[in-house]
Amino acid sequence: MKAVALGGCLSASLPLSLSLCLTLAAVPAQAAFTELYKQDFERPTGFVNDAGDVNIFRTVNQLYSGQPAGFTFAQTHTVETLLVGGSTAWGTGFQDPQGVAGRHALGLLSSVENDYLGLAFDVGSSGYLNFRLDVSSIDLDRWGGPFVAAGGQAPVFRISLFDNPGGAAGIGSGTALSWADVTGTASPLKNTFDWTNVVVPLSTAGNTNGNVILRIDLLSGGYAAMDNFVVAASDTPGEVPPIPEPATVALMLGGLVALGAHARLRRPAP
Repeated sequence: MKAVALGGCLSASLPLSLSLCLTLAAVPAQAAFTELYKQDFERPTGFVNDAGDVNIFRTVNQLYSGQPAGFTFAQTHTVETLLVGGSTAWGTGFQDPQGVAGRHALGLLSSVENDYLGLAFDVGSSGYLNFRLDVSSIDLDRWGGPFVAAGGQAPVFRISLFDNPGGAAGIGSGTALSWADVTGTASPLKNTFDWTNVVVPLSTAGNTNGNVILRIDLLSGGYAAMDNFVVAASDTPGEVPPIPEPATVALMLGGLVALGAHARLRRPAP
């Protein structure tokens, strides 16, 4: 799994970066962020394999509403929930050799129809909404698929933040505050995930009262998956809770230092 992040120890030269990260890993730090949401999509309510290890007829909100109590999703079109490690997709089931997805992940289309997923939050007076997630190329062998070009195609997601003064759930129809594009890798196997962990800092500047909507859109790649959402409010861009997956310091640093900055924070032109 590749990791992509902005700022912090990744901006230093390699020897200094390793030294600094090891030092920081050994010294507990007081969190300056507020965790707003965490979801690994492992506890769907009423999941049904509609065919091909895909739940297509139930919305994300029907499967995951109330996690936590009162939380709701908004979406356009279908936004599938995939069963990982089943037996029918591509004749073998969806495969996850990295062990990132667990049993379920979400799927989005960039072709045929434009799927959106929206999540509403109150960031208060915080200057950033920071979003950590895993993204991967994957494809469907039915429901209109395959959608990914032969040989694989890197998925490109646009993560956007919208002003939402009314506080209601939605996909974002107000003023666009900021956005960033993040890119995964092209998996050569249509049934096999190749996950990239990304951290997206989104400026909240210009919002009315702290209420915002986070929109996820797959710009290109045909079809792709996403999983393991962590959302935090902070005055520091990119500050989110640490990755909960167990890993050695060497493995984590090796992936982080080698990465390129694929997420570029943007704000609308005045």
